[in-house]
Amino acid sequence: MNQFMLSQGNSEQLTLFPHIIELGVVKNSAMHLNAFQKVVIPGVKIFYISDGKFNWNIHNNEHTLYPGDVALILPGQEIGSTTGVLEIGSFSFLHINAYLQGKDEIILDKWGRLSGNEIIAMSKILLLSSPVVITQINEAGKILKCIQQELCNQEFGYYTSVNNHIEDLLILLTRQLTRQKNPGRDFPKTFMKLDEALRRDISHQWTVDEMAALTGLGNTLFNDKVKNYTGFTPLNYLINIRVSEATRLLKKGQINISNIALDTGFNSSQHFSTTFKKLTGFTPGEFKKNNSYNE
Repeated sequence: MNQFMLSQGNSEQLTLFPHIIELGVVKNSAMHLNAFQKVVIPGVKIFYISDGKFNWNIHNNEHTLYPGDVALILPGQEIGSTTGVLEIGSFSFLHINAYLQGKDEIILDKWGRLSGNEIIAMSKILLLSSPVVITQINEAGKILKCIQQELCNQEFGYYTSVNNHIEDLLILLTRQLTRQKNPGRDFPKTFMKLDEALRRDISHQWTVDEMAALTGLGNTLFNDKVKNYTGFTPLNYLINIRVSEATRLLKKGQINISNIALDTGFNSSQHFSTTFKKLTGFTPGEFKKNNSYNE
């Protein structure tokens, strides 16, 4: 796992910013088990997905996040993976100090330009929209990158610039929520059907031609669409589904590893073992030994 992290009390770049708890970037090239357990967040934490596909439980609701999506966790809310797995992909995050007063007001430290009335209005919008997941808002990623650069470079005026960027981010997210008619992802039905078909017949040796045919798209457009929505090529997306299903079966502890390999579409036990370890860091046998349970 590749990680950039600034944290209050440990990073001198945040000395002038007591309202910033953490700022970071995570680039995950392999699945990490037990790396994203559910935790209650103090303050406000904003996640921006750069690459990959993440299945997270946010405030007791399951969400699938794709590149360009934002998850905003409010004071006292919980976030984590239902399985504890941190999937392959990249995301950046900003964690700022805040607390909930009553049921409808988020109190921020006094560091910015927003008026008291604006903060109250923002609080109501965010809390009424909870859990806050906003789709396809790439501008949020650009703002987070600017904050990181300002803190690292520390050029003239960076204190004002950082605080302005944080406020701009909160304003952007709040405005987008007021415009977003449908809080759920407007994900094409064709791709939902594709995902269902792959999972239903996961042992089949799917080709890109077959997958494209299910969506009614040509190969080139299909490749582009899948990469845009998931961050993966179609075959890598399929491999992730296979490993995800294999993980579920291994946890049962009653099925032979060779059978699981065949049932999830791998050509051989060796291919299964190599791929599984590459994505999770464990061999199937190691994972089964440490995580199996009887249903």
